[in-house]
Amino acid sequence: MRFANPILLLLFLLIPLLIWLRHFMLRKRSMQFSNGTALESLPKSWRIRLQPTLPILYALGLVCLVVALARPQRGLEDSRVRTEAVDIILLVDLSESMETRDFQKHNRRLSRLEASKDVIERFLEKRPNDRIGMVGFATLPYAVAPLTLDHGWLIQRMQGLHTGMLDGSRTAIGDGIASAVNRLRESEAKSKVIILLTDGANNSGTLSPENAASAAEALSIKIYTIGAGGARTGFFMQRQEVDETSLKKIAKTTDAEFYRARDLKTLEAVYEKIDQLEKTEIEVERFTRFEEKAKGWIVLGALLLMIEQILGLTRLGRLP
Repeated sequence: MRFANPILLLLFLLIPLLIWLRHFMLRKRSMQFSNGTALESLPKSWRIRLQPTLPILYALGLVCLVVALARPQRGLEDSRVRTEAVDIILLVDLSESMETRDFQKHNRRLSRLEASKDVIERFLEKRPNDRIGMVGFATLPYAVAPLTLDHGWLIQRMQGLHTGMLDGSRTAIGDGIASAVNRLRESEAKSKVIILLTDGANNSGTLSPENAASAAEALSIKIYTIGAGGARTGFFMQRQEVDETSLKKIAKTTDAEFYRARDLKTLEAVYEKIDQLEKTEIEVERFTRFEEKAKGWIVLGALLLMIEQILGLTRLGRLP
């Protein structure tokens, strides 16, 4: 609590003087004795015992009125949150190779797609203020969800994804990027981001990844690229599935980064790094409004003075 006019609290210094004037100086004795010793031995009635309450009531009433004059106020703190959010499209490979089980969690083997869903879900939970959408792709792109703040619904949509829902025999990374760019074209967000996760190389579609990346760069859209999974063992040799050269070029064109994630721990670290790089700016403005509390003090003070006045008109107030 604070006082709008604290200087008026100095009126407390006048209260003892007012009490003395009202209850002691101006009181006239009804009888005068040369010696009051004899009266002191007389038993005291309840009226005599209650007589000191009159100056106490008077003093308390004046205290309440002085407090009211100083305008006590109670502060009510409010806050206004301003955000500079990031619009993000999660671009997820749904080709058949994403069923490869080379990720591990708690001694249980996961497919690349299952591991990606698990990591993306935790990524979404950390960004409640951002609009996030999702596009899946294999031979063709598929719009899973538009930009939305309803991340719970987005997670439900994501959990329904599987490699069999699209023609997964080939991978059209360029067309997937173009579909994601199209969903960010009208965005007015301060930062626009595509997070591309794939375990393969572009071998289908009408648009090359490099040309799609150039279109994204023209719209100030960053594309973070993630190469997921390890090397698949062929008949005589290991064959590297991820086209790192192309993914690095896509990221560099849009002033972003390329990451390689061969296991679940590395994949988690990649999304954590992207989360830090594309942090949403949140500005919290705090302000305090004040509620006037003088009314209660006025009512209480007036009530105490009224009781003191009424009692003063009785025999209690006429006793010496």
